[in-house]
Amino acid sequence: MDTSEALDAYSRVVTGVAADLLPSVAALSVRNGAGSAVTFTQDGFLLTNAHVVGGNSGGTAAFADGTESKFDVIGADPLSDLAVVRVHQPGAPAAPLGDADTLRIGQLVVAVGNPMGLAGSVTAGVVSGLGRSLPARDGRRIRIIDNVIQTDAALNPGNSGGALADSTGKVVGVNTAVAGYGLGLAVPINSTTRHIIGELLAHGRVRRAWLGVAAVPVKTGGRQGLRVVEVVPGSPAGLAGIYLGDILLTAGGKPLETVQALQRLMLGPAIGTKMPITLLRRNALVDVITVPAELS
Repeated sequence: MDTSEALDAYSRVVTGVAADLLPSVAALSVRNGAGSAVTFTQDGFLLTNAHVVGGNSGGTAAFADGTESKFDVIGADPLSDLAVVRVHQPGAPAAPLGDADTLRIGQLVVAVGNPMGLAGSVTAGVVSGLGRSLPARDGRRIRIIDNVIQTDAALNPGNSGGALADSTGKVVGVNTAVAGYGLGLAVPINSTTRHIIGELLAHGRVRRAWLGVAAVPVKTGGRQGLRVVEVVPGSPAGLAGIYLGDILLTAGGKPLETVQALQRLMLGPAIGTKMPITLLRRNALVDVITVPAELS
């Protein structure tokens, strides 16, 4: 394949994705900011960043075809930097959601936004990093957004909330332009974020579970786990008999090799449900039963 053929193939992919997604992407305008959003249902629900909508209850959405509509914020989750809004006058086509867990480094991706309603903005690049972590804050609570996608597709703040798509036009991430990082980053669309989106649609918020432990990764005796460095008195972990220095190996049968692995289990379905934990204490395996509580 010569250079012209390679460029033609590349261009066909980018232009095809742009043609498919631009009608689905809107420019959002709120009282104290702006950004992008992507339509993901036929009845007018759009996905964006929580930091784009901020604390606003609504605003105006403008689409590439010139259509404008008021929108309401259905729910926002600062700890995943995701939000769902709904336009009053639906009509934009729904963009298909993909699975970021299938991405590979070097894979072509296309970022589609609609900064300031300028008929859409398209940049292309490759996945330059996977498994990145990004801190997110909600008041005094800090959570790590895991498996963030890093790309060299150029982004600016107006593209925040727009779509990151693979070569088939499926949305695999929600772009987030984070000041100070100088990177193209996107919150992934995967099983965890699909659950978060579902919670926002159903309840307008995301319920999270809480054990009441702080832990750090450690490897001992060939085992990878999380060493407990703090236990909140009266917490579910404390009541279950988890102590400082214990090394958590599995929770609910799933290995705990990273803090994010435990964090992924701490979503709504875990609240009030018995969760067995296997831990290592003084070189002996110990099984305890915890009952995570709702994080207030």
